[in-house]
Amino acid sequence: QHLLQQHASLLEGVLSMSDRKAAAAFVQSPADYFDAAPTFKQSYAPQSGEIFGILRQMKETFESNLSASQKEEMQNQRAYEDLKAAKEEEISAGQAQIDSKTAELADSQEKDAQAKEDIDDTKTSLGADEQFLMMLKEKCQMTDKEW
Repeated sequence: QHLLQQHASLLEGVLSMSDRKAAAAFVQSPADYFDAAPTFKQSYAPQSGEIFGILRQMKETFESNLSASQKEEMQNQRAYEDLKAAKEEEISAGQAQIDSKTAELADSQEKDAQAKEDIDDTKTSLGADEQFLMMLKEKCQMTDKEW
C-alpha cells in the first residue's frame, strides 16, 4: 500500500478509480485472491472425454460402413465379372453362328449360280433339240411323201 501511495502520481492517469480500489484491496490482503473460488475461466472443466467418445463412435461407424461398402463392392465386382464372361461367351457363340451362316450362304449362292447355269445350258440344249426335232419331222414328212 505504501508503494501505491508513493507512486500515486504515476498511476493517476493509468488506473481508474475502480482499478485503484481493486489494486488497494489486493495489496491489503493478497491471500484472499489466491484462496478465493475460481472465476469463470478458472472453473472450466474440459469436456474432451465426451468429444473423444463421440469421435471414436463415429470412427467405428465409419469403419463398419466402409467395410460393408467394400464387401458390397467386391460382390458387385464378382457379379460384373460373371456377367461379362457370360456376355463374351454369347458374343463368341453368336460370332461362330455368323461365320457358319455366312459359309452356308456362300454355299447356297454357289449352288444357285450353278443351278442357273444348268438351266441356261438346259434351255439352250432344249432349243437345239426342238430345232433338230422340227428338222427331223420335216425330213420324215418328205420321206413319207416320197414313199
